[in-house]
Amino acid sequence: MPHDAGTVLFAFSLTLMAGLSTGIGSALAFFAKTTNTRFLTASLGFSAGVMIYVSFVEIFVKARESLEAALGPFQGYLMTTLAFFGGIVLIAGIDFLVPNFENPHEVRDVEDIPDQDLTINRKNLHRMGMFSALAIAIHNFPEGIATFVGALADPALGVSIAVAVAIHNIPEGIAVSVPIFYATGSRKKAFSLSFLSGLAEPAGAVIGYFLILRYVTDTLFGLMFAAVAGIMVFISLDELLPTAEKYGEHHIAMYGVVAGMAVMAASLVLFA
Repeated sequence: MPHDAGTVLFAFSLTLMAGLSTGIGSALAFFAKTTNTRFLTASLGFSAGVMIYVSFVEIFVKARESLEAALGPFQGYLMTTLAFFGGIVLIAGIDFLVPNFENPHEVRDVEDIPDQDLTINRKNLHRMGMFSALAIAIHNFPEGIATFVGALADPALGVSIAVAVAIHNIPEGIAVSVPIFYATGSRKKAFSLSFLSGLAEPAGAVIGYFLILRYVTDTLFGLMFAAVAGIMVFISLDELLPTAEKYGEHHIAMYGVVAGMAVMAASLVLFA
């Protein structure tokens, strides 16, 4: 399925923007005296709502249409369903390989780390930050492919996915920068590592283009699109919503989810 250079460049730019939003989280951790937990909770819920709604209402449907046109109604629907759960298995497998205590979505803020016994904990904090950066890079790789593929299929859809991914990358930046800062005392190093960890997202887009999309058929594209839906649903249920719940009130998180769904629904109707 060929794509013109402008569409590819636009898709890559969206992926780059989404990935580098980890730097926003790092900046917020250093320059805000306290974390606005209510706002962060609503934002994470909003991102989850966007991802869940667009995955089921738009991405899964487009993948099914593509595969049914190529394989027939029954086999196309079957392959769409299998690819959807295949995406879930892929991202769940990545989560399984990342130790829980280094999970990049276990968000920490500057005020969360006590000053006492800091010298003793420097090595542990540095290790925590480095592993968090590695874990985020691993997580962001398939997210980069998801954003890139979505933008290639539909630029307006790609914008929605990129915004949702960017919001959920903000706490990841905090998770890397805070322990690195307390271990080294260097805001520059903490910000740089946080910023660089987000580069795995555009790297996923590049790999996805050169190794997959340049040789992809309509059938393979449909399978990938269905897998993207599964990846996004798992990220929402396993990472975004639990983090939102941890940060603040349950109802604020749910209001964010509903708002995200409503905004996504409105954009799909307006740009249909």
